[in-house]
Amino acid sequence: MLPSKLLIHRYNGETIVPKKLSLEEGAIALARSQIACFQDYQGKTQGELLQKLQELEGDTPDYRVKRGLAHLLKNSFSTFEIVSPLEPQLLRRRVFRAAAHMATTPGNRHSTLETLASNLSKELNREVLPVDIMTGLYADLQENRILTLFEPPTPEALIHRYNLSQVQGIFYRATHIIINAHRNVPGQYKLLFRYLKLFQLMAYIEGDADTGFTITIDGPSSLFKPSTRYGLAMAKLLPALLHVSKWSLKAKLQSRDSYSGNLKTKRFSLNNKCGLRSHYPPGKPYDSMLEASFVQRWEKTKTQWQLEREVDLIPIPGSVMIPDFRLIHPDGRDFLLEIVGYWRPEYLKKKFAQVSRAEGSNLILAISERLNLEKAGVKFTQLPVRIVWFKDKLLPKTVLEVLEEN
Repeated sequence: MLPSKLLIHRYNGETIVPKKLSLEEGAIALARSQIACFQDYQGKTQGELLQKLQELEGDTPDYRVKRGLAHLLKNSFSTFEIVSPLEPQLLRRRVFRAAAHMATTPGNRHSTLETLASNLSKELNREVLPVDIMTGLYADLQENRILTLFEPPTPEALIHRYNLSQVQGIFYRATHIIINAHRNVPGQYKLLFRYLKLFQLMAYIEGDADTGFTITIDGPSSLFKPSTRYGLAMAKLLPALLHVSKWSLKAKLQSRDSYSGNLKTKRFSLNNKCGLRSHYPPGKPYDSMLEASFVQRWEKTKTQWQLEREVDLIPIPGSVMIPDFRLIHPDGRDFLLEIVGYWRPEYLKKKFAQVSRAEGSNLILAISERLNLEKAGVKFTQLPVRIVWFKDKLLPKTVLEVLEEN
């Protein structure tokens, strides 16, 4: 994605209109020149690359577009690494220690590097030259890191990524988003809901798989304190939404007037005919850190209970649930596990109201002790489900204790 300073948009009344590059020859030529620059500087330092990019900017008025394309190439398609015989900090210590025993003359400098290079060649069992030591001495500085790998996109793919990033930037300061996912293939819903969980977005889902779903997402500006990190999470959802065939989106945005400093409400809308392209794979996303650590601990636990991540949509009156895991025992017992780690009172109230309407008695809720349930008005003792409490980590032991009670 792009930082705020590289976002370009205009206003049409209350509606915000992001910058969009068309796939015409001028834009393609610009993208091609940026890609070629990265290809030419593979094997060189980041500082040398950035200097060349600045030269390409020149004094043209489209410098922010060029910087945006370069930013995407640098952060999404490039690998910069520290290239040094030893860790630079350790290498500096070795060089300075060796130099401390000799007078600081040009001749002694060369002799010191030759001696150290010879010693490192023996230690590392490969040839180390004095120039390698000089290159690696401050290789940990950002500008000295080497572009070791560049996977060039096509100019068209880079332009699509740029257009998507401009739209993503709109959600950094969103206060409210409503997504209408119309009748689609159930697997598309499932993927979208998994991304909602992955990015830990406070979403309330209404509807069913036959008629479609309405997804209401509270934005970072609606929290007790606006969170740029949460805004980034909302922006990351957009490429996942593009995998859904039929959808529409409306968002309220909060921006500060550059003259008066007052907050103003803006609006933005989008649908499946927007022409944006997703770079997310159509398969399932990775687990969140909390879920991933739980899976890792479960794999080390000696138990007959099998943990499955793929869980079907669970219809409830007026909405749907997609629990995080299913737990299956060889004797046929079957439980669903839902992890609740959100903190906002309004979200919690909706979440537990949803749980209270769920049918069946095989649902287990893992609830963070850090949640303020009393403030949210939630009486968990009245919930028709089993509850597991956790602090920072969800331990398999506590889940197993609840399972073995049955």
